[in-house]
Amino acid sequence: MTDIDPKAARCDCVTVWGAQGSSDAYAIRDFLARSVVTYVWNALRSDNEAAALPGVRALDDARLPLVVMPDGTRLFGATVRQLAEQLGFVNKPKYDEYDLSIYGAGPAGLSAAVYGASEGLRTVLIERHAVGGQAGSSSLIENYMGFPEGVSGATLAERAREQAVRFGAEILQMREGVNATFRDGKIWADLADGSQLVARSNICATGVEWRRLGLPNESTFLGRGVYYGAGASEAPLCVGKTVYVVGGGNSAGQAAMHFAAHADAVVLLVRGASLAATMSSYLVEKLAKAGNIEIRTSTTVVDLHGGDSLEAIVVAEGPDGDARTLPTSRLFICIGGVPHTEWAKDTDIVRDDAGYLVTGRDLFGDRGQTPACWTLEREPHFLETSVPGSFAAGDVRHGSIKRVASAAGEGAMAVAFVHRFLLEDAS
Repeated sequence: MTDIDPKAARCDCVTVWGAQGSSDAYAIRDFLARSVVTYVWNALRSDNEAAALPGVRALDDARLPLVVMPDGTRLFGATVRQLAEQLGFVNKPKYDEYDLSIYGAGPAGLSAAVYGASEGLRTVLIERHAVGGQAGSSSLIENYMGFPEGVSGATLAERAREQAVRFGAEILQMREGVNATFRDGKIWADLADGSQLVARSNICATGVEWRRLGLPNESTFLGRGVYYGAGASEAPLCVGKTVYVVGGGNSAGQAAMHFAAHADAVVLLVRGASLAATMSSYLVEKLAKAGNIEIRTSTTVVDLHGGDSLEAIVVAEGPDGDARTLPTSRLFICIGGVPHTEWAKDTDIVRDDAGYLVTGRDLFGDRGQTPACWTLEREPHFLETSVPGSFAAGDVRHGSIKRVASAAGEGAMAVAFVHRFLLEDAS
């Protein structure tokens, strides 16, 4: 095989070289797909293929994965952060203080950014990874108003990002809040990079993280055959394979339909006895009509097998939990999530037993009284947490409806209450 010159391979899109089954390469492909950045993936299957790249000796070389940007810039041993910087996604805050800071760029956070900025608030949105949140990994959202043919979560998120930026919102990607302090009527957020962000009000829209199966060797195969969410970037690589999707909700059903267009067979593993109580009826009907989708109810994954990558899963089936080993190289886990609210543990913000942020009338509890940390005479606004001026929207909120449309609606509604709070604060 002749040497490959990545600069000679320059094109109008991002090009990625990496070992087949590399978790690092998967992270890059997933980020590009969720950011709606066109890319070409070159899977390296042998040391000889890897050695054809300049400066690379073998598949396990630290100079892989290699990413070549459209202008010819080469990133050896590329990371998602380096890639985001090259794409211009990583910026510094423009101001010392903002009217509104938003944490999380899922549907709720993006909606809040659009409405906050369009209504004249100095708005900043902080996102630790790609925009879109959990919804951004959805291959097709079919029940969102205005898209009769459906829209991918990544496309919807990218359009919202562009809209927010056009109105003047700042979006700071690859940033994460690790601690929050509420003082002097403002939120002071410590970010993971050591910087600090100050705002007069804030909206927490950090959403949820994909729930794990809880198997001992689960992390070993992450990005090496085990994936959380729809794994849109992996679908074209599933041609000729049998893939397994775990979950009984809409996200799992959408993922199964997406993979069915590429894989030979898709098996949906459902813990419950049926899909009726957990999945929208239109999606249940589509799954039933698909010729290469099999639905197995009362089934759970109990073990994973493989060497450098996933080779088989073990499932427990039926009321007796009979074990069965199923060969596969692809397992996609879509079983809901847990709220991303660890940052709030040392604050006065009230969380429920599952970690969701409690807001509005729900703060009154069984005794009909607001928590002791509430300092104002008025009642908390709807979507307002136990800290005045701090709001929650979307999946992270206690009692929320886990749908894209409702999350976007809450993001817009939260901005309306932010306006009320800021007027109160100014009077």
